[in-house]
Amino acid sequence: MTAPVRPARMSFLDKYLPVWIILAMAAGLLIGRAVPGVGDALGALEVGGISLPIALGLLVMMYPPLAKVRYDKTREITADKRLMAVSLILNWLVGPALMFALAWIFLPDEPELRTGLIIVGLARCIAMVLVWSDLSCGDREATAVLVAINSVFQVLMFGVLGWFYLQVLPSWLGLETTSAEFSFWSIVTSVLVFLGIPLLAGVLSRVIGEKTRGRRWYESTFLPAISPLALIGLLYTIVLLFSLQGEQITSQPWTVARVAIPLLAYFVGMFAISLLASKASGMGYAQSASVSFTAAGNNFELAIAVSIGTFGATSAQALAGTIGPLIEIPVLVGLVYVMLWLGPKLFPDDPTLPTGRTPATDPSTEKETVAP
Repeated sequence: MTAPVRPARMSFLDKYLPVWIILAMAAGLLIGRAVPGVGDALGALEVGGISLPIALGLLVMMYPPLAKVRYDKTREITADKRLMAVSLILNWLVGPALMFALAWIFLPDEPELRTGLIIVGLARCIAMVLVWSDLSCGDREATAVLVAINSVFQVLMFGVLGWFYLQVLPSWLGLETTSAEFSFWSIVTSVLVFLGIPLLAGVLSRVIGEKTRGRRWYESTFLPAISPLALIGLLYTIVLLFSLQGEQITSQPWTVARVAIPLLAYFVGMFAISLLASKASGMGYAQSASVSFTAAGNNFELAIAVSIGTFGATSAQALAGTIGPLIEIPVLVGLVYVMLWLGPKLFPDDPTLPTGRTPATDPSTEKETVAP
């Protein structure tokens, strides 16, 4: 029998999460402006087009959510045809189409920035969504499955959709077309590094931890111990991202503003569309949170890598891709709070509603009776 759920007491770091994120953004901008050559130094630490310092932050950030997943439930999740269908439609039909429309509406006279935005829309999220879903107390098993499916579709469909949205669809509509080459191996590398490594670590942690010490120890001792790594990795990554583009962002405020407006509309719009679609299809709070954040987020690592590889590191396309996470991170953090506020209103009496939690409360630290 399961004991009553008691929310864990928030740590100092958790309680003031929005403050730390704002400070991390400010610190990154200051470093980018105050330390000459920091961008070049970080850019030099790349392997196969992947920034090692940023990769380190993302891997540390993604490990705790993937270590919390109950992988024995994945078969049940994949059998949910409603969940799979809604997520695939939102991610691979609605998302790219919405970004294409917003890019042309807000940037009709800026073809390079517009192309960068469209590429961002094609790169579906396989990284930070794990953190947003976990903070909103979404269904972490469903999130892990959806991220894995997005990864497979990313390998198969990214190049095809890039060709369609940059050349075919604009041609049909009588608009300007853009040529771009998408490296298949750059997409595969992104998926293997940013999902494969932390996923393998999470699976091994769960299997070895439960086998050697039991599920009770794993979920009540080990998971709470590693949980702060997610927020530490997130803050570290934010500082690096903002420092890399600090000078460009502060020296081109109008360009940043022009790109930020359609990005803001995209993230909020996709979240709202996804939440309404999930509720309309009969999903509960936890699955709706997972679907909404999975559809609203984007794989900025892949978008930036593709833009740099195709158009160059100093191109406007690469700048648009870089601005993507700078807008996405604070907006999706805000949407975590929105989701928790709206949850009881949209899903009254739903058993998957978080009880007495705030975004930073770690579900793994809640005490309940579990089989060893």
